[in-house]
Amino acid sequence: MSKTASEIKETWKTIMLFLMLLTALSSIAYYAILKLNPTSIYVGALMLSPALASLITLKIRMRPISSLPWRLKELKYLRHSYITPILYVSIAYVFIWLFGFGNLINTERILQWSNELGIESTNQTLVIVVMIFLLLTVGVIKNLGATLGEEIGWRGFLIFELRKVMSFKALAIISGLIWAVWHFPLINLIYGSSENLLLHMGAFTIMIIGISVILAYYTFKSNSLWPAVLYHSVHNIYIQKICTPLTISNDKTTFWIDEYGFMIPIITTIFAIYFWRKAEKESL
Repeated sequence: MSKTASEIKETWKTIMLFLMLLTALSSIAYYAILKLNPTSIYVGALMLSPALASLITLKIRMRPISSLPWRLKELKYLRHSYITPILYVSIAYVFIWLFGFGNLINTERILQWSNELGIESTNQTLVIVVMIFLLLTVGVIKNLGATLGEEIGWRGFLIFELRKVMSFKALAIISGLIWAVWHFPLINLIYGSSENLLLHMGAFTIMIIGISVILAYYTFKSNSLWPAVLYHSVHNIYIQKICTPLTISNDKTTFWIDEYGFMIPIITTIFAIYFWRKAEKESL
């Protein structure tokens, strides 16, 4: 059913209200991160900003919180959202290691893991297997609270509003750009003194847009925000806690590794094209 001009106008008002609230709330968290101390508590507050902005928007617009896509009818979308980031990150890091953009294995990290687990460092294989298993289970579950704070806003609220006024392709790109720009102050904090700051921002933006296509697909297919929450947690843990720490850096690493290098954006773009076409065939 086509929207009336009045309905479209009201939707844009809702979107703009959300973005203004998001900017205000995020600015407070960013002030604490950039001016006080970049602690995990302040970063956690930042990650809650999209959720708070969406909940306040709903309150102002007199819509119930229950209108968000809380329910999940088909568990297969959780399975898919768990496997997908593991697959593309694995492919990316295999290429990184094969092409010499980073090397395996960081023995200092293995020693650190050994001390954390209480397992002899001489048994490296056991240390690696146990830690990866724990990070991809317990670690992912512990991280769900943080990713929920973001995904209530991005996938639970924003893309459903954008869907009322634009196509799947447009909303995937627009939501991805908003999500990427929202991260820019953090990237500036990490790479602000580097002459490659814009390259890292560009790589991250490409990756985020690709992920946004995939997450929009899973969210609309499941009509739930939970696949995105799980996906986001797995993506973060697998890159930040496993693959990057296990990699030994060299002079080429910074341009290719992690979320701010170009290998993961290349692979996620390929995945995004697949989901883009899939969404088109399924009339999402």
